[in-house]
Amino acid sequence: MSENTSENAAQDKPADYKYRVVVVDDHSMFRTGVKADLGDAVDIVGEGEDVATAVAAIKETVPDVVLLDVHLPGGGGAEVVKQILPTLPEVRFLALSISDAAEDVIGVIRAGARGYVTKTISAKDLIDAIGRVAEGDAVFSPRLAGFVLDAFSGSIEVASIDEDLDRLSQREREVLRLIARGYQYKEIAKELFISIKTVETHVSSVLRKLQLSNRYQLTRWASDRKLV
Repeated sequence: MSENTSENAAQDKPADYKYRVVVVDDHSMFRTGVKADLGDAVDIVGEGEDVATAVAAIKETVPDVVLLDVHLPGGGGAEVVKQILPTLPEVRFLALSISDAAEDVIGVIRAGARGYVTKTISAKDLIDAIGRVAEGDAVFSPRLAGFVLDAFSGSIEVASIDEDLDRLSQREREVLRLIARGYQYKEIAKELFISIKTVETHVSSVLRKLQLSNRYQLTRWASDRKLV
């Protein structure tokens, strides 16, 4: 379905039409909370907890909007978008995540999501964002919009971010971000519930994969890409 066809279909909907939504998040309690917050303002037609279940639910229900967490088992939210859009281009994706990191925002938008908001959003604003995305608008939390503008203006080397970060595991990215924020190994271990030795192993792996020599270069690398 073309974008024009999709927009025309949206305009033809009755005034009392409820947007059909699939909620995707790996935490069942969060999905339950989102459904409670949305109430009867939308029609929740499916759920997913990882890439596989999300893709299955979307293909089965073909919703207007998918509320999509960025960090999902099986490849992440961007992978869900990439698997769906080639065959169901009329489905719109709104990322709803606790993360406000530049690489997460840019990655899922490049995959094809129409918006990105953080989980601090109010229920009223989330309902509004769903409606706007369903009608074809792009919706971002104010700070996150800056990342997207920077990416398009060239202030952030998007290709470099994706290529380099793709080499890192999710845990390595978490360690990278905490190192860049000035955390010591002991603090990182406590924050992530892992041993100091495991932290050291992750840091060594990150430095090797990014071809950096020490934590100071790592911090500069992360800061240049606005990952902190």
